[in-house]
Amino acid sequence: MPKNVSIAHRLAIFLVQLRLKSVKNIEKITGSMKMIASTKVNKATRGMEAARAFGVASKALFDNAETKAGEDAKTLFVTSSSDRGLCGGIHSSVSKATRRAVADKPDASLVILGDKPKAQLSRVLRRNIAISFNQIGKDAPTFDEACSIVDLIESSELEYDNVDIIYNRFNSAISYEADVIPAFSLETFKASPNFAAYEIEDDVLANLQQFTFANSVYHALAEGHAAEMCAKRAAMENATKNAGDMIGKLTMFYNRGRQAVITNELIDIITGASAL
Repeated sequence: MPKNVSIAHRLAIFLVQLRLKSVKNIEKITGSMKMIASTKVNKATRGMEAARAFGVASKALFDNAETKAGEDAKTLFVTSSSDRGLCGGIHSSVSKATRRAVADKPDASLVILGDKPKAQLSRVLRRNIAISFNQIGKDAPTFDEACSIVDLIESSELEYDNVDIIYNRFNSAISYEADVIPAFSLETFKASPNFAAYEIEDDVLANLQQFTFANSVYHALAEGHAAEMCAKRAAMENATKNAGDMIGKLTMFYNRGRQAVITNELIDIITGASAL
């Protein structure tokens, strides 16, 4: 065998060995991330169940008061997701739903919770973005976090009659879909047909409106967090499986190449011995 061919084979085997080592490290990392996500899923689902009580309470209030926005109402869209990656299409889901919603109301303002959806939406809806929040999803959402978000939205003096909070609704451990949670401004709630039945004083009503808004934001954050943890676990499980398949193929290729080099060296030795 020519010398340059032998060197090429050895180089190819060396490169495959490096690739094999790299993929094995990736498999260890994705396996560890899968285990971490699995431990967080139970905590996230428990928090989601508790947060649903907040969302159900606000929805019951709006349903009983028959609160609805008018046809020419100003809508504020709130896209709820997080800053984290490596979790499948969890951020693309709410981003696509937001683009469809804003397409129907192109003059609506947009508030984004999380850097990942902001990066996706800023390319096409930059002029609609009024406020964006980061450091979302670093840990399980809390009601205090939702209250802080609502306080900043209210202090920004954005004009709106109703709010559509676009989030990922948790269906099961392997399923989620984009959905909308409604919230309303103080004036819209006052205009509700059955508002008089509550006999709420004006100074209390403002606090109630902000409380229901925070309830809805907390519900969206908690549901989205649970869906994200399940999606992350599934994504890391698939990545670990794919890395294992690649390791098997690379190992076979490496062993075949190594065996070919050894066989060629033996042939050279035997050929040399025969020549003597």
